[in-house]
Amino acid sequence: MKIAYVCYTIQKKYTSETVKDEDILLIEFFKNKGLNIHREVWTNTSVDWADYDLVLFKSPWDYHEDIIKFYNWLEHLNQLNIKTINPYEIIKWNSDKHYLKDIADSGLAIIPTLFVEKNMSLRAASVFNQLNSEKIIIKPCIGAGSKNTFILTPENITSHQIAIDEFLKKEAFLIQPYIQEIESEGEWSLIFFDGKFSHSVLKKPRSGDFRVQHTHGGSIHPIKMNDKHLYAAEKYIRQHAERCLYSRVDGVIVNDTFLLMELELIEPFLFLSYDPMAFINYYNALVKLIDKIEKKEY
Repeated sequence: MKIAYVCYTIQKKYTSETVKDEDILLIEFFKNKGLNIHREVWTNTSVDWADYDLVLFKSPWDYHEDIIKFYNWLEHLNQLNIKTINPYEIIKWNSDKHYLKDIADSGLAIIPTLFVEKNMSLRAASVFNQLNSEKIIIKPCIGAGSKNTFILTPENITSHQIAIDEFLKKEAFLIQPYIQEIESEGEWSLIFFDGKFSHSVLKKPRSGDFRVQHTHGGSIHPIKMNDKHLYAAEKYIRQHAERCLYSRVDGVIVNDTFLLMELELIEPFLFLSYDPMAFINYYNALVKLIDKIEKKEY
C-alpha cells in the first residue's frame, strides 16, 4: 500500500527551535518499519494523488489560510475514492469550530462558547453578560495558532470593536470566557491512537501570556492525566472520533471538571517525543488500520 504523508509548505511561523521536528522523526520511523510512505504537501498541484492508496494527514497546518482550496482538495480526494486518515467527513467537520456546538449538544462538557456568524456585529455588552465573565476571548471558527485572536474586557472593547467587525465581514468567530486556569495551571493534551489512550502532556504559557503553543513560548510537560479526568476525556473520543487513527483532546480542569477546549482530528501536533511508547503506539494503530482497509473492513 502506497501512503501519502501529508504536510504543509514549510513556514517558520509553524515551527519552534525548542521542539523537535515531529514530521521528520515520524516519517523516518515509518520508513524504517518498511512502510511505503512518501511526504507530500497538500497544496502541491503536481502531485498525482490517484497514485496513492491512502492519504495520511499529519501536518497540513496551513489549511485554514485557504479553506476553500483545502475543501476543494478534500473533495478531489473523495471523488478519487482514496481512503483518508482521518476519514474525509470527520476532517471536514473538524475544520470549523462550530463542531463544538455538536459536542455540547451531545451532552459533553465544553468551555462555554458563543458564536458570532459572518456579517453579524459583535454586541459586546450582551456577550459579557451571557458568559458571566469580565474577560473574554474571541477567535475565528476556522483558524489555528491564535491567529486573529483578541482578549476583550469592558475597558478595551471599544478600541477593538471596529477591527473585529471588519473580520466578521469575512468569517464567523467564536467567543469564550477567559479561563484563568490555563494561565495558572495549564492546558492538557491527551493523545489517542485507534481510540486508545497513548500519552498526555500539560502545556503551560509563558509568564504573562495565555497562549500555550510552543511556537508562542509555551512549555510542554509530559505528565500522566489522572484516571478521573482521563475517563472524561475518553468520552469525546467514543462519541465523536471513533473511526479516527489519531485524536487529540485539549482541555482544562475547572472546579475539578474536565472541560473540552478543542478536539483535534485533522493535523494535531502529537508530542511523540515526550513519551517512549508514542511512536510505536502510532505505528501499531496504523498497521491495524491498513489491515482493515485491505480487508475492506474500514
